[in-house]
Amino acid sequence: MTPAPSNRLVYAITLGLLAALGPLCIDLYLPALPELAQDLHTETATAQLSLTATLVGLGAGQLLFGPLSDKFGRLRPLRVSLLLLFVASIGCAVAQDINQLLVARLFEGLAGGGGAVLSRAVARDMYSGYELTRFFALLMLVNGLAPIAAPVLGGFMLTVLNWRGIFMVLGAVAILLILLTRWKLHETLPEAKRNRGSIFSAWAALGEVFTHRSFMGFCLTQGFMMAGMLAYIGSSPFVLQQIYGLSPQAFSFCFAANGFGLIIASQTSARLCRRWGEYRVLKGGLLLAFVASACLLLAGILGASLPVILLALFFTIASNGVIATTASSLAMQSQGHRAGSASAVIGVTMFTLGAISVPLTGLGGTSLLSMTGTIFGCFMLAIVMFLVLAQKPKSA
Repeated sequence: MTPAPSNRLVYAITLGLLAALGPLCIDLYLPALPELAQDLHTETATAQLSLTATLVGLGAGQLLFGPLSDKFGRLRPLRVSLLLLFVASIGCAVAQDINQLLVARLFEGLAGGGGAVLSRAVARDMYSGYELTRFFALLMLVNGLAPIAAPVLGGFMLTVLNWRGIFMVLGAVAILLILLTRWKLHETLPEAKRNRGSIFSAWAALGEVFTHRSFMGFCLTQGFMMAGMLAYIGSSPFVLQQIYGLSPQAFSFCFAANGFGLIIASQTSARLCRRWGEYRVLKGGLLLAFVASACLLLAGILGASLPVILLALFFTIASNGVIATTASSLAMQSQGHRAGSASAVIGVTMFTLGAISVPLTGLGGTSLLSMTGTIFGCFMLAIVMFLVLAQKPKSA
C-alpha cells in the first residue's frame, strides 16, 4: 500500500518522529548527565547506566511490539507504547534516587522501542526495492534531526529547567505523538496479511528471522555500527565537556554538526543507490567507516587537539548515515511477509550491542582513548559481519 506522492512527506515526518523516539529518549538529556549524577549523588559510570537501561529497554520493546504488530496490526501496539512512554517519562522526572531512575528509564526505552520498530514495519508495508531505500533515506533525514535538535534543545533547556524538567518535556512529546498518529496514520497491515496463529506464534517467527543468514549479515553490520555510534553518544558528553572543557551548549553544537553529517551522508547514499545499487554503496560506506574510525583511534592514542578529534568524529559518524540507509533496506527487502518481526530483530540487535558498548567506554573511567577504541572496535566487527554473513542480492 503506497501513499499518494503528496502524502509521502507527511508519512515520512510522522514515521520519522516515531523512529526518532529512541534518539530523543537518549539524546535530549545528554547535556544534563553531569548535573544528574551530581544531583542524585552518584558516580559518572553509574549515571551512564541510565543510558544503558534505556538501550536495553529499546531493544526489548522492539521484540515485544514488533511481533505483536504482525498479529494485531501496526496501530494498536503503537498506541499502547506511546501511553507507556508518557507514564515512564513522568516516572523519570519524579525519581528520587538513581535506582528509581534506572527502572523508569528501562520502561521509557521499552515504550520508545514501539515507535522505532513500527516505523520500519509500516515503511516495509508500503514500499519495496529502491523505493524502500528512498523512504528509509527520508526517514533518516527526519530521524537525523532528532540527534541534532535534541542535545541542542537539551542544552538550552538546562538554562531554564533542571534535568527533571527535560523528562517532563518527553512526557509532553508522548502526548503529542499520540494525537499525531491518530490524525495522520492509517493501518497498513490488513487483517488478511496478519499472523493467524496464536500470540506465541508471533514470537516464534523471530526464530525464522534469526536463522536467515544474509538478513543477519546486514542486521549485524548495522548493529555493530550503531553500537559504535552509541558508544560515542554515551561517552562524548564526558570527554568533550570534562576533558576538553566545553560548555553544555558548545557540546550541543558539536553534537549537532555530527548529526548534519549523518543526514548529508544518508541522502547522498540514497541518490547513489539508484546508479550503483544498495550493496555497492554499502561497501563504500564500510570503507569510509574503516578509514575514519582508524584516524579517530590514532587521534585518541596521540591525545590530539579538539579540532582534530572533531574532524575525525564528523566523518566517523557520517559513515553511519550511508550504512544505516543501505543495510536496513537490504535486510528488510528479504522479510516483507514478517516485517514487524524483522524490524524487531534489527532494533534489538542495535540496542543490545549498544547497551554493551556504552559501559565499555567507562571502564577505568571514561577517557578519550576508551571512547575512540570502543568505536573503532565496533566498526571493525561490523565489517567482519558483512564479509562473513552478508550475501549480494541476486537482483543487484
